[in-house]
Amino acid sequence: MEAASPSSQCSYEKYKETADWLLTQTERRPKVAIICGSGLGGLAELLDDKTIFPYKDIPYFPTSTVQGHAGQLVFGKLQGCECVCMKGRFHFYEGYDIQTVTFPVRVFFLLGVEILIVTNAAGGLNDSYSVGDIMLIKDHINMPGFAGQNPLCGHNDARFGVRFPCMSDAYDRELRVLSKQAAKEQGCDSFLQEGVYCMLAGPTYETIAESRVLQKLGADAVGMSTVPEVVVARHCGMRVLGLSLITNKVVTDYESSERANHEEVLRTTEHRAQDLQRLVSHLVTKL
Repeated sequence: MEAASPSSQCSYEKYKETADWLLTQTERRPKVAIICGSGLGGLAELLDDKTIFPYKDIPYFPTSTVQGHAGQLVFGKLQGCECVCMKGRFHFYEGYDIQTVTFPVRVFFLLGVEILIVTNAAGGLNDSYSVGDIMLIKDHINMPGFAGQNPLCGHNDARFGVRFPCMSDAYDRELRVLSKQAAKEQGCDSFLQEGVYCMLAGPTYETIAESRVLQKLGADAVGMSTVPEVVVARHCGMRVLGLSLITNKVVTDYESSERANHEEVLRTTEHRAQDLQRLVSHLVTKL
């Protein structure tokens, strides 16, 4: 059984071999996949009748190296809905190429997944946002993509999707409407926002000058993940919902003594994680 290395090349045969292996190991046939961001792996604990696969046991699967990312693929039922949860995602800054970062998404497609829910911890750029807010992602700015790091670069395999996929509708409007309804019904609407997520490659947090530039570009939140997975999911024809937990306010003032750090991100995530879990759990009942 071969694990992924940071420079491994992904082929249709590898995706299919991984998907086929999983299909022989579980009777679950998920229609919804959930990618859990930093400290948000508790979503997977809500699944009933769980089947758990450590990433290291799955053929060709990468492994997580970041605190707050457990490294498990969990199959089960969430409120009666067949789901698969990634407890821990992969990042460009870990040394993986952009195709390896998105490897699980194409595996999900071959498993029959139709909806991808992506969650992340993000820094708030919008001055009206508060720490602990949940932001529905309505659009994204793909900074690594501007520099040529797009997971769809290279040969296009038409078995996954078209050469030039549209991204103006990347985040499903109907799923966002349902999320707002679910938030209101669960009492989460007072801290629900909707905005634009910007991805930077990381692992450094943003400088003050960079943060100011992102604000001028129209970004409401910033993080180091999510966008590559969304691009690949949309290429495969999946519907996508994105949720950012605002774990810190991005520093934009040179006189500020605030400093971004991963421990603060995990602390805030722990404080608000249950609200995000309630929101997602209630949402899947509407799908």
